[in-house]
Amino acid sequence: MTSSWRLAVGTLTALRWRHPAVVDRDVAGRAMLLAPLAVVPLGLLVGLIGWAGRELDLAPLAVALIAVGALALGSRALHLDGLSDVADGLTASYDRERSLAVMKGGTAGPAGASALVVVLGIQAASLSAILASPRGPVVAGLLVCCSRAILSVCCARGVPAARVDGLAVTYAGTVGRTSIVLTWLVVTLLCAGVLDWAGWPWWRGLVVAAAGLVVGVALTYRCVARFGGVTGDVFGAAIEVTLAAMLVAAS
Repeated sequence: MTSSWRLAVGTLTALRWRHPAVVDRDVAGRAMLLAPLAVVPLGLLVGLIGWAGRELDLAPLAVALIAVGALALGSRALHLDGLSDVADGLTASYDRERSLAVMKGGTAGPAGASALVVVLGIQAASLSAILASPRGPVVAGLLVCCSRAILSVCCARGVPAARVDGLAVTYAGTVGRTSIVLTWLVVTLLCAGVLDWAGWPWWRGLVVAAAGLVVGVALTYRCVARFGGVTGDVFGAAIEVTLAAMLVAAS
């Protein structure tokens, strides 16, 4: 479990952490299930920025943009890089190998740049509305953590890696379906409970969890159909669109 914890924190945050002693498929699978807990520091960072901005009476949208930027720095912007690459890959060609080559190139094309603007814009606009409420910073921090639960879906058993090498080879197909169901059940209960505490209707939490899951699953399914499996870029893209969907639903 220690190795899985170190792998999750080291992979999903910019925090300096000891490397895990062993990295195999069992360790990787557990790390994906620990992902929401591993990014608690990032959730706290977003919540703190939201709280400080409100106390200083700053413009909500400006505070939200700062929070989104801090979140990107806290994850080394790896998820945003994945979002850009996946958008370019999906629009580059209907040929699998060509799409994978584009994604591996590392240069953002028009589709990738547009995806970044749209998704980050949605996140910031939705976040500004959430932070305006008295307990909004807590809700925002929670959703940052919960959005990482989509990694359990990306790494579900039966979902292959698109390449024979790369990050996804170790992670793909490592999470059982029972673990996925339990993970999202916990996410749903947390969203319902925290949103109810924050003054929203409790059922809004169900909508928030469902929105994140549906959008994340849809993107993963599309990538598997187009690329023949998942890649590390798909993981990052799934996190970003899942977070955007959950923030919109909460706002």
